[in-house]
Amino acid sequence: MSQKTFGDYGGQYVPEALMPALTELEDAYQRYVLENEDGFVDEFEERLRDFGGRPTPLQRADNLSERYGFDVYLKREDLVHGGAHKLNNALGQALLAKYMGKERVIAETGAGQHGTATAMACASLDLDCEIYMGRTDINRQRPNVYRMRIHGADVNPVDIGSGTLKEATNEAMRDWSRTVEDTHYVIGSVVGPHPFPTMVRDFQSVISEEAREQFRAQVGRLPEAVIACAGGGSNTMGAFHHFVDDEDVDLYAVEAGGSGLGVDNEESYAPNSASLGTGTEGVLHGARTKLLQTPEGQIVESHSVSAGLDYAGVGPELAYLVDEGRVTPVNVDDDAALNAFHRLATREGIIPALESSHALAYLEEYAEQRSAEHASGDAPRAGPVMVNVSGRGDKDLDTVIEESTERDIANAPDMEVYQ
Repeated sequence: MSQKTFGDYGGQYVPEALMPALTELEDAYQRYVLENEDGFVDEFEERLRDFGGRPTPLQRADNLSERYGFDVYLKREDLVHGGAHKLNNALGQALLAKYMGKERVIAETGAGQHGTATAMACASLDLDCEIYMGRTDINRQRPNVYRMRIHGADVNPVDIGSGTLKEATNEAMRDWSRTVEDTHYVIGSVVGPHPFPTMVRDFQSVISEEAREQFRAQVGRLPEAVIACAGGGSNTMGAFHHFVDDEDVDLYAVEAGGSGLGVDNEESYAPNSASLGTGTEGVLHGARTKLLQTPEGQIVESHSVSAGLDYAGVGPELAYLVDEGRVTPVNVDDDAALNAFHRLATREGIIPALESSHALAYLEEYAEQRSAEHASGDAPRAGPVMVNVSGRGDKDLDTVIEESTERDIANAPDMEVYQ
């Protein structure tokens, strides 16, 4: 594996105008993040603790454990300041921008959690902040738009295409190509040209670093499996990174199966966001990875009930780990995710983000497979299972109320009180 790629994936597929900015960023990443020049890492860890609220708990989910017949542990990234794992990376990159002497930060956002985290970090570090967000996502994530503006960020609506994360990322990259002298682009996931996939993974790897230590201390052994949702893949790689070398720990990346798998080439539309499981190789946003695209290489519109997973690509390191057989890609549909949202709220008193609800939904299938293995006499697995709760679902309540009513989700509360 070269420094800039993961097998055949990754690289720097960008216009010539952006190469000086990437070279400058590679140098800053090496000196400040990897070599702790000027005490960058010390200040980052201090801010993660005092501003971000880390470490987050590893909590045994008693009622889910009883339901499935094995120990289920939740890594509570929803308790990070701001309500999602996104602050780990946003705070790291905003602080890096400060060390690089940049005065302005831009970012893209889908569900609004990365935009909110970036706005919070910039307010804390006294940096100017602009967020690009698709109009569709603005309309379904209004509370997060307001939160960004509360923190002093400008929110730039993107009206082209489907008005979701892909178009917002395109606009942010166009801005960066014009303003590289004084601006740093805080990419929100393990996507984009090198060094972003590696750098974002490193900032997010605090999730698995903490979890691995917590399993040792609280349970006395590592989990048999780690389950995390996958859109671009920031929480996925954060939850997986320090377990990758533990061959006895299975890693499951749960993608959005939406309303069906596959790609409608005539309509240039995929009713899902399952790039790892069903995508093909191509280039998007500066990196080679697995994409939802037509045979001619046109990126298609994707779909998920979860704005944060609604993306036609995925991080190049995840694509590589899937090809190597180290990560297993699976998917659940919109209905299963909505049911899991209500199940965790009802049984554990935790409202998960719709993104995290996909990982929780996969527990149903995982439990069935585990039971079948026991019944067939295969070597039974006996360890605990960790699910990364990447964010809290307050931001999703408008969508959940609307979608649960339309789909008649069985375990959703009755809404007659509003009539």
